[in-house]
Amino acid sequence: MSEVAELFAREFPVWHMVVRGTVVYWFLLLVFRFVLRRDIGSMGVADLLFVVLVADASSNAMQGEYKSIDDGLVLLATLVGWNFALDWLSYRFEPVARFLEPQPEVLIRGGRLNRRALRREMITTDELRGKLREQGVADFSEVRVARLESDGTLSVFKKKSSIKKQNEGGSEDEDRHQPPEAPRPPAQ
Repeated sequence: MSEVAELFAREFPVWHMVVRGTVVYWFLLLVFRFVLRRDIGSMGVADLLFVVLVADASSNAMQGEYKSIDDGLVLLATLVGWNFALDWLSYRFEPVARFLEPQPEVLIRGGRLNRRALRREMITTDELRGKLREQGVADFSEVRVARLESDGTLSVFKKKSSIKKQNEGGSEDEDRHQPPEAPRPPAQ
């Protein structure tokens, strides 16, 4: 067999590569979603997982750990297929979106800490204070609502009295700086 033909000869059956890619994708998706939860940053969990797995699969295919390019391409196609399918399902079906991305978690409401949520998310009050300072908030009492978003960012809405203090002497309308509170999800 010529060297070029060996590059495209399959070492494993297609179903074998699809099953391997599927098992690894779902295992890592569940680990990222339920164990690492919000430590990812601004990328979605499925997006980060996709980038990591594609990089690894591409590396294996290029370095020759698979004996053929076809094996690497089958695995990459499996990963692309799952990533597209989950994006499409999340867009079309709310339960799938809720499963893949956690709901925003209220950490502060009306200046009071939600200690249960802080424990669940493993966030110390010092870490929370640091994040609030980054957004110009000196004390918990200045916060109307602070939410940990599904991508790991912290959304902070200040109380009107805190905004008035910041705008003293200014002519800006304070309501422009105060976003409306988002509706709460229905209790399940």
